Amino acid sequence: MYELAKKEYALYGADTEAALAKLKQIPVSVHCWQGDDVVGLDGGGALSGGIQTTGNYPGRARNFEELKADIKKAFSLMPGTKRLNLHASYAVGATVDRDKYEPGHFAEWVKFAKELGLHGIDFNPTMFSHKNVKDGLTLSSPDGSIRKFWVEHCKACIGIAEYFATEMHSHCLVNIWIPDGFKDVPADRLTPRLRLKESLDEILSCPYDRSKVVVAVESKVFGIGVESYTVGSNEFYQNYAAKNDICCLLDNGHYHPLEYVSDKIPALLAFYDKVALHVTRGVRWDSDHVVLFEDELKEIAKEIVRNDATEKVLIGLDYFDAGINRLSAWVTGQRAMQKALLYALLINHGELKELQDKADFTALMVKQEEVKDLPFGAVWKEYLKRENLTEDYLTEIRKYEKEELSRR
Repeated sequence: MYELAKKEYALYGADTEAALAKLKQIPVSVHCWQGDDVVGLDGGGALSGGIQTTGNYPGRARNFEELKADIKKAFSLMPGTKRLNLHASYAVGATVDRDKYEPGHFAEWVKFAKELGLHGIDFNPTMFSHKNVKDGLTLSSPDGSIRKFWVEHCKACIGIAEYFATEMHSHCLVNIWIPDGFKDVPADRLTPRLRLKESLDEILSCPYDRSKVVVAVESKVFGIGVESYTVGSNEFYQNYAAKNDICCLLDNGHYHPLEYVSDKIPALLAFYDKVALHVTRGVRWDSDHVVLFEDELKEIAKEIVRNDATEKVLIGLDYFDAGINRLSAWVTGQRAMQKALLYALLINHGELKELQDKADFTALMVKQEEVKDLPFGAVWKEYLKRENLTEDYLTEIRKYEKEELSRR
C-alpha cells in the first residue's frame, strides 16, 4: 500500500520519503498536566483561576511516581520527536513556596527526560491554584506584595528554564500566562495593564541566556470568572512581545471562535523569528478538548510547513480531558498533531503558491481538492511502522488501565 501511495503522491510532486524523514525531526512538546487534571505536585490540591477540568474518569495520577509511569507509557505509544512541557506546580518535594523554587526541585524531571531520550523540556510559571491569586489577579494586582510574589516566581522559573536548557542541550520555552481579569464591566481597563507591563519589565530585568531560554507571553480572550475583561489581551501581549524582543505564544483556544490561529501564524512570522503554539481544541470556548485530526489543525500544520517554519514555530500541546482515559487523550492528541504535520508535508506547496500568484484560482481550488483524496493513510501507517508502532494503541492502553490504573 505504501509503495502505491508513494507513486501516486509523486504524480502530484510530493516526495513521501522526504516527508517521513522531515516529520521525524519536528519536535512536539507534550504537556504533563493531562495526566493528573492539572492538579500538580506542590500541594495546591484543587484547580482554580479561570481553568476548569471536567469529568471524573478513574485512574488519575496522584503523585510523581504515578505521573511518571503514565507519561512513560503514553510516550511509548507516540511516534516522532518529543519534548516534555512542565508547569512549575510539578516541583518535586518542594518545601518552599513558588517564589523560591530552584532547579533542584526539578532535577528528577531532568533525570526522567534523559531516561526517555526526550528532545528537551519546556516550562510554565504556575499562576493559578494558589492563595496569592488575590481577587483573581496576579501580576496586575493593585497589591504590591502580590505582584512581587509572582514576579519572583517568574524570575525563578527563568532560572530553572536555563538549567533545563543546559542539562538537555536544547532551548527551553518559558511561557507566561496569567488568569487576571474581571467578571463584570471594569471601571478601569488601562491601569491593570500598566501594572502588568511593569511586572513583566521587572521579570525580564533578570539576566538569562537568550540562546537557551525563550520567554513567551500568552494571551486569552476570557476565562471562567473573568468573562468581561482580560488584562493579558492579544493586543497587549503582541505589542509587548514585539517591543521587548520576546515570543508571543498562540493558543488556538484563546480567541473568538471565528479567529483562526492558522491565519495568525504567518502574520507573526513576518515579524518574529520564533512563534510558540499551544495546540488545543476549543468547542465553543477555551474548553481544552483533546486535539483531533480536524480542519483547523491541518491548516495550522500547513502554515508551519509551507512557510519553512518547522524550526521557527515551537509546537506544544495543551489540553486536559478528565472524562476519558487520560493516556488515550494524550496519545490521540499527539498523534493528531503528527498526522497534521505529515498531511502538510505531503502537499506540493510550491505549485499551489504559483497558481495563486498567477491568479489561477480555478486550478488552485481543483488542486487543493485533489490532494484530499490521495492515499494519506498508507503513508501514515508506514510512518508508524518505522516508529515500531501500529494504529492500535487502545488495546495497549486498556491493558495498562486494567493492570495499573484500576488499582488507584
